[in-house]
Amino acid sequence: MIHFGWTVLGSVVLGLAFWTLFEYAMHRFLFHWETNIPPARWLVYLMHGNHHESPNDPLRGLMPFSVSLPVGGLIWLACVATMGPMGTWPFLGFMMGYVMYDSLHFACHQWPMRGPVGLMFKRHHMRHHHINEHANYAISALFWDRVFATRIVSLKQEETKE
Repeated sequence: MIHFGWTVLGSVVLGLAFWTLFEYAMHRFLFHWETNIPPARWLVYLMHGNHHESPNDPLRGLMPFSVSLPVGGLIWLACVATMGPMGTWPFLGFMMGYVMYDSLHFACHQWPMRGPVGLMFKRHHMRHHHINEHANYAISALFWDRVFATRIVSLKQEETKE
């Protein structure tokens, strides 16, 4: 029984860790995908472009259910298809990451976030919106921008790039 508990906990943590990389990759490669294919362009706008158009609109900061529910269902099916019934546990960690990401992203746009940790997240994300939308893709796991060299290092440096 104790072994099962550690396996479940490890699976949830694995799902949470996978979420952080998924979040970064989706934001960088899908949400900012520039395409000439009209249906794809419409989908990118629905998922994220409308948020960049009006970043502080509280109704544009969350993924629409018409996108998030089918994507979540496919990810759960993939987890169960690859791991059997145990796949539900990493999916739980993944969804916990998604809820934390959505809450943090909403807070970055709607709350003052004056404490040192909150301010760190808010500054990082606001630089994505107001300095360079092709950098600072991470929301909840800022280290991915360091790992993939997409972190805005200097505000002066970024201003001269554009």
